Amino acid sequence: MARCTAPIRGHTGGGAASCPACSSRYGRGSSWGYSPSYSSPSYSPPATSSSGGGSGRSTGGASKTSKPRWARAGSAVWYTPAEVLELEPARAHVEQRATVPDLRDVFLCHAWDDRNGAAQELHDLLEARGVRVWFSQKDIPLGTPFMREIDRGLAKSRVGIVLVTPSFLKRIKSEGVADKELSVLLHRGAIVPIIHGASFDELNNESPMLASRAGLNTEDGSMSEIATKLADLVAV
Repeated sequence: MARCTAPIRGHTGGGAASCPACSSRYGRGSSWGYSPSYSSPSYSPPATSSSGGGSGRSTGGASKTSKPRWARAGSAVWYTPAEVLELEPARAHVEQRATVPDLRDVFLCHAWDDRNGAAQELHDLLEARGVRVWFSQKDIPLGTPFMREIDRGLAKSRVGIVLVTPSFLKRIKSEGVADKELSVLLHRGAIVPIIHGASFDELNNESPMLASRAGLNTEDGSMSEIATKLADLVAV
């Protein structure tokens, strides 16, 4: 029986596509607790393999030459085939909840220490691209029950994105608010980790379950490029 390679290579940055245990599951959503119905990703390779910003960066040594079926018209970023496969289950969840009214596109899970730094940057980039983000900095009014508002935000979002930074890893280790948010998102399955300034090994040491999920890494593309990919992912 094939064994999952997540503890070795991870599933962020292309590991899932070459994992003997998990690669065949993509497109069926079995690890998400439901069986979505959607067509297989279609790739449209261009003449070049550069990323949207022309930097020529690649994930796991693979050229960024693909566009997923959900890419918006005129989207400026390109993907590796592995990234397309990895994000497909999250896209299926977005489509499944597309008709549910009054939902935010994403719930931004982050460390408190990042609220005015990387988390704010990602929030602003997403909002500039038309993504409706639940972000504690702006969505928890003063004087309201903090944890109850987070609970409502989790319930009213289509997918969760987890900003994995050194501060975030410290917070989940100490079982703070970020750890509670992560527990809910892992239970629901609709989750995309964004590794920023941290390594896969560090994430795997603190949360093997999150490390096994498909995601993106700012070592493979700028925060702006990742925000564009997330905007593509949640566009309905």
